[in-house]
Amino acid sequence: MSLIAVEAAITIADPTTRQALIERSAPIQKATRDDEPGCIVYCFAADPCQDDLIQVYELWESAEALTAHFDHPNYFAMRTMLGEGGLVSAVSRKHRIDASAPVYGPDHKASAAFE
Repeated sequence: MSLIAVEAAITIADPTTRQALIERSAPIQKATRDDEPGCIVYCFAADPCQDDLIQVYELWESAEALTAHFDHPNYFAMRTMLGEGGLVSAVSRKHRIDASAPVYGPDHKASAAFE
């Protein structure tokens, strides 16, 4: 079984509202992490280089877990909240992950290899 990663870039109309929007999303983020089986990571965060951008990173144990999320009230609550928050655009992609390994080895050196 493969892990599923979702990454998204959400652009909002008014950068001055971004922090409040992220704060309003925090309870939904926490509920998704706590209440939805198979959710490993669910994070909506401010991009440090672009003031109108929210970066999204999700990690799910399986495609089935992500499918269940798309039918969950948390998913609909987040979509509604972001839509009401002045969303200009959202680009999202899902990725199937077939291997995982530590970045750093026992020698504390980073490696791109999957050994």
